[in-house]
Amino acid sequence: MSNTEKLDRTKQAFNLTYLQFYGLVLPIAFILLWAIASHLNWVNPKLIPAPFEVVKIAIYQFQQQEFWVGLGASLFRDLAGFVIGSVLAIIFGIVVGVSRWANYLFLPSFNVLRQISLFAWLPLITTFLDYGNSAKILFIVLSVFYPVALHTIDGVRQIPLQQYEVAKVYQFNAWQTLSKLILPAAATQIFLGLQLGLIFAWVATIGAEFLLANYGVGLGNIVIRGRAALDVGLIVFGLIIIGFIGVAWNYFANWAERRILLWRP
Repeated sequence: MSNTEKLDRTKQAFNLTYLQFYGLVLPIAFILLWAIASHLNWVNPKLIPAPFEVVKIAIYQFQQQEFWVGLGASLFRDLAGFVIGSVLAIIFGIVVGVSRWANYLFLPSFNVLRQISLFAWLPLITTFLDYGNSAKILFIVLSVFYPVALHTIDGVRQIPLQQYEVAKVYQFNAWQTLSKLILPAAATQIFLGLQLGLIFAWVATIGAEFLLANYGVGLGNIVIRGRAALDVGLIVFGLIIIGFIGVAWNYFANWAERRILLWRP
């Protein structure tokens, strides 16, 4: 890479970073307005606590073992459901995308099932798995499976027929066709599905903890505990932590995509 290209990339990275700071303007302005309204008693402090009160609650929660146990439980459910759902979805998407018979056999049922709201599955899930960890992970798996499978199918179907012809000329076996043709060619769409799946998995994790809160711990239980105690500060703290983790997952997905798909322009 020439010095000019390096300079251009540095400038582009600087400009992108500079533009991203504009996204902080609205949150900072909101916090300032919130602090001013609380200081001037424009709002009821029992309903809308001051930002400093939320900070005090955050410091207290960070010192509690219960918070870290709940955070670990939520992250475990999220990652377990995401990994299981993604692996099953990619396998399903490749098989349906490559095989005409699998397409005819499985795709109609898949299209019908994906029209069912995820929350409609909860009564059936809890009937067999009760309200435990397994039920929550299965709910997350379902939320991840659909977007990843759809984008995998699209990615496989977009591979030109000529590339399969070249693979036949070079006498690729099934594994070589998968590893050297299908996965690289469909990688962009698969990663797009994985990014959506990662977002859906985190949303489903918190949703499962809200709706299946009879047993277990998690970040969702912190918000539920705040609601039960009418502690709005604790609710706000829980929502902020949930939001920050969701943003962190999104940045991680983008970082992983850039590192793995180095060949992509």
